[in-house]
Parts: sequence; structure tokens; C-alpha cells
Amino acid sequence: MTLKVKLATAAIWSSLISFGKGVVLEDAASLSSSYDFVIVGGGTAGNVVANRLTEDPKTNVLVLEAGPTDAGVLEIQVPFLCTHTTPQTPWDWNYTTVPQPGLEGASITYPRGHVLGGTSSVNCLVYTRGAKSDYDRYANVTGDKGWGWDSMFGYFKKSEKFTPPSDRHNTTDEFNPAVHGFNGFNSVSLPGAPTDIDGRFNDAIDELGGVFTRNLDTNSGEPLGFGWSQAVIDGPSGTRSSSSSGYLSPILRRPNLHVLVNAQVSRLISTGHQAGKGPVFTKVEYRLNGKGPLKTVQATKEIILSAGSINTPQVLTNSGVGNSQTLKDLNIAPQVDLPNVGENLSDHPIVTLAWLVNSNGTYDDFNRNATLQAEELQKWRTTRQGVFVNGISQHIGFARVPDFPNNPASGTDSPNYEIFVSNFLLGNTPPTGNFLSISAIMLTPGPSSRGSVRFNSSDPFAVPVIDAGLLVDAKTDVPLMREAVKSILHLVSAPAWKDYIIGPQSSSQPTLSSTDKEIDAFITANSRSAYHVVGTSSMSPKGDTKKGVVDPDLKLKKAGGIRIVDASILPFVPAGHTQAATYALAERASDLIKADHGL
Repeated sequence: MTLKVKLATAAIWSSLISFGKGVVLEDAASLSSSYDFVIVGGGTAGNVVANRLTEDPKTNVLVLEAGPTDAGVLEIQVPFLCTHTTPQTPWDWNYTTVPQPGLEGASITYPRGHVLGGTSSVNCLVYTRGAKSDYDRYANVTGDKGWGWDSMFGYFKKSEKFTPPSDRHNTTDEFNPAVHGFNGFNSVSLPGAPTDIDGRFNDAIDELGGVFTRNLDTNSGEPLGFGWSQAVIDGPSGTRSSSSSGYLSPILRRPNLHVLVNAQVSRLISTGHQAGKGPVFTKVEYRLNGKGPLKTVQATKEIILSAGSINTPQVLTNSGVGNSQTLKDLNIAPQVDLPNVGENLSDHPIVTLAWLVNSNGTYDDFNRNATLQAEELQKWRTTRQGVFVNGISQHIGFARVPDFPNNPASGTDSPNYEIFVSNFLLGNTPPTGNFLSISAIMLTPGPSSRGSVRFNSSDPFAVPVIDAGLLVDAKTDVPLMREAVKSILHLVSAPAWKDYIIGPQSSSQPTLSSTDKEIDAFITANSRSAYHVVGTSSMSPKGDTKKGVVDPDLKLKKAGGIRIVDASILPFVPAGHTQAATYALAERASDLIKADHGL
């Protein structure tokens, strides 16, 4: 976006919602020297585990979050401002990838949440679960039926609190209540303000047929088809629901929970060996506020590593866990030889098409006109309604490419791509014009489209070397994305858009008459990451040390004392945005931890 929100007045600040009644610590003076569980990372998964473990008042937990608190950050709270949270902000790790061969050699920004709540505090809010077969594949690959859909469906519902939209409109026929939860901590809602394109989009779906079928609820485990988008928004308050506001804030007064922000972990320290397990890790080393001295804290039961798909392998590497030869080359003493640490990174590429439209009802002015933005912000502040209660998309759909050879999808009813529609230009906003954006996410990267997180320094705080592995598989990735782009072009050809769309926003954008070669050139020049990063600490069958990093119970292989709970454990990226899956896996992990320790 060309206009970053201006936090201009003290009045706005003083009127912000207080998400928490408790205190998040910014220094270590109040900490104990040891806790039952130390959670590394107060992100999407870590806060779920903190919540569930501290339900037992006899269990004490410390959360160490590398970033600052999210309290009072307007860009994080207001759904519409989600595109202002990254990149190049204090709440982003501000990573950049190495040049991507599949993207014509471009190095791309790679946002990850550097704030309490992690990436759930800075993402663009879209809530999708993927397909049943995604989870059944996890179960088959790991040999653990508990990762299958029938088990995980209960955890999706347990994590979720489906809420009415901000405008309290009638949601009959907009979602299926039977597939949702209403008593969890993660708020989910439907769009809370209507847009000019709602009727046109629905008419276009009815006019076209083919892949454009209706789906009452794409979060049923059977996502194929198009419907209303769901987002992690608390409808009544019109605010983002992150793991911090949802799972952590309501429990901050629990005396058995400490949360320390600005605490970046350098490594985990082994304090002995256990027969049959290898080294046992019991201490966590960290620094405060980006400077020394290094401090340590002990976990008497387990260290829960929830630093995310980029930083979890970084902590493991600095702890001597990884490829032994690589560790030696970095002058890090090997503790556990696990060559797959930081490997197998899987992500979704995204490309956006846009059109100039005959309307003044788009959201573009709110991203370039400070006066309008301030007025709408005041409306949000006083009523919790209006434009700013919406995220980036009101409509979403999933489609499969029929008869695609060696289809990399997880099952026959799993989609190959997602399409979502935005009532503004999703990207840098020009000084004038009103726009419609339609984006495609290729959900099923081919088997060779894998990246990595590696390091070229023994400095535990060095910036990781990230390869996103986007559009690498020539047999799969670009051909599937090409079909997604063709579907978008077909969608905007529907009669419903005839008096609305004026023309493409860019002369380089393909049209229905474009050749495959021209479409492919547009894709490789304009695709970027959807930031759905998984796989760098993958699950594999229990006892299998030739591949994978954790067993199906999420315990680190060949060692004791460490359990990994974040999206890095997923061996394949699901056919959807990853935050819903991360909440559910963290709920299951919490039950596994409780069962192991009799909690």
C-alpha cells in the first residue's frame, strides 16, 4: 500500500480496546528460574498451548516471544488495515528470500510475524481449512490416524468461536453452522459490511457454470466451489482475532502463566543424555531487547518450540540439531544429526489480476486518502461497523483441474487453486482510479517445489537464508497456475461485469485471447508468495530418522525434552491458508502434551 496508516491523535489511542486485563512482561525481573513448560514463541500455535496447559492451575508456563506486544497497535486490530502490518514494519521479521528461479530471479519479501500473536497478528485474516484428504494424507504419511480429518475436525471446532458479522445481517445460506464451533477462542466471522461487487460476483457464478459452482461452506472439508469468505474477525467488536487477542488475552491473569516479550531465543541447551533418547534439552537461552547478556531459564517437563517455520529451524540449528556436517562447517557442535532440519519448505505462490472499474464504491480511496481513512477509522472506533470491519476478501472459491496428469493434490476432491475477490487494488495503490482485484493461489506445488531455511553464520541471531522454492516444478506449478488465471479471465467475462469492468489495470495483464506462453510469462513475472510456509521440521513415522524432524507426537527425533508445535511440522502445505490448520494442530498437540504428563 502507498499510504501507511497515521496514528495521528491521542484520542484514537486512548479509545482503543484493551485486549488483556493482565500484564505482559517486558523484563525478566519477575520470572522464576524454572517452569514446567517453556514455550519458545508466542505466535499462532504457542499461545494455544499456553492457554491449554495453564488450564491446570498446578502447571506453570513461560512464553518467550521475540517480538513486542501487540497491545494498542491499530494496524493489527483493524481488519481492513491488515495490508499495513507488513512488510518493513516493527511487527515483521522483514525477511527476504534468495533469488527465486521460478520468479525470474526475483528476491521477494517474506513477512513473518515479529509480535505477540506471531503471524496471526499480521496476516490478511482469511480462514480456510483445506480439504479432508490433506489431513488424511498427514495420517497416512505419519502412520498416526490422529492427524486424519475425522480427528482434526473436532479440533477445528474446538478452536473456533464463530461470531455474527459486525453489521448483524442475516447469514442464512452464507455458511453451514454444523461444521463450525461456537465456544472456542479463535473468532471467525463472515464479511461485516456489504460491497458493490457482492451481487455481481454471485450473479457471475450463476451465469458461468463449469468450475464456478456454489458451495455453502468451503470450510466443510469439501472446499470445491465458491461462496462467502470467512475471516478471523470477531464480528461484535469488529477486530482481528489473533492467537494473542483470542487465546492469550483472556487468560493473562492466570498466576501460573508468565509472558515475556522482546525475548529472542538463541538456542536450547542439553544438560544430559537419556538412554534410548539421546541428549535431553532442559534449558532455553535468550536475550532481551536485541542485546545481551544472554539469560537462561529451565523447563522441568518440556520445551515447546513454537517459533514458526523460519525461526524453529534456526533455533534447532543453533542448538546443534541438524545436518552434522553442516553444523561442523558453521562451527556449531553437533548434538543431534537430523539432516532434514530446515529442509522441505513448502509454500503457495499467488498472482493477482486487476481491472479498472466504473464505480466509486471500491475501497481504493481508503488506502490513499488520509482524510477519508481518518473518518472511516473514527466510524470504526465509535460503531465497530463500516468498511474497516472487512478484510481483503468477501468471496472465495476453490477449483480443481480435471484430468491433470499426476495431479499433486492430496485427493480426488481436493482443489488445485483458490480464487478470491477484493473490492480494491490489492497492491500499491495509484493516485487515481477504482479497481477490482481477483487473486489466484496455486495450492498444490509439485514434489520438486521445495525450498529451505539455511544459515551461513554461527551467530544465533543472524538472518536466515530463505529459499521459498516457488514455481520450481515445471511439470506442475506454472501449468496449474495458468489454469487458475484462465479461470479468473473467464470469471470476469460473465455478463454480470459488463457495465462494471472498464479494462485491465495493466497492459501486461493477459486476456482471454492471450496464448499460454503469454499467460506463463505474466505468471513468472508477477507471482509472489502467499506466505503459507510449512514443512521445515516435518513429521514422519515414529522412529524414522532418515526423514523428518519430529515423530507424530511432535517430539524431536533422537532427543528428549523438545516438542515442536507450529506449522513447520506439516510435511505438505494444505490446500488452504495455514492459520486454521495451525490452530487445530496446536489444540491436538496440547492434548498430546497433557496426556503424556497426566494433566
